[in-house]
Amino acid sequence: MNEFFFESKSRFDFEETVSKLSEIIVSGGWKVIYTHDLEETMRKNGFEVLPVKVIELCKPDYAYRILSDDEQRIYSNMMPCRISIYRKADGFTYISRLNTAMLASQIGGVVEEVMTNSFGDAETFVKAISE
Repeated sequence: MNEFFFESKSRFDFEETVSKLSEIIVSGGWKVIYTHDLEETMRKNGFEVLPVKVIELCKPDYAYRILSDDEQRIYSNMMPCRISIYRKADGFTYISRLNTAMLASQIGGVVEEVMTNSFGDAETFVKAISE
């Protein structure tokens, strides 16, 4: 693991991790925008991979602070936030996410504040289901 990405082992199997994490996100005041099924996408393209889903999540009041300001909109390519859930060959399910707080610390200002808060929320969600 490096400082830009974090990986945690889930206490649950793959499908239960996806379900529980989605519920925790919503109960934490966030919205689940979309869940990408990368295993299915790969299958449709002739490749077999272990299960992988990426949850896109958004907290509208955080997003508004960036999207409502022309000077901050350049950072919209980091939105919405994403959390990845995948099973490895060891049979366990893992959760990964980008260290957006570290990245945002290089930017400063509103982006740093919003991304640091977002990162803290995401870490709380992940800790609720990880070992």
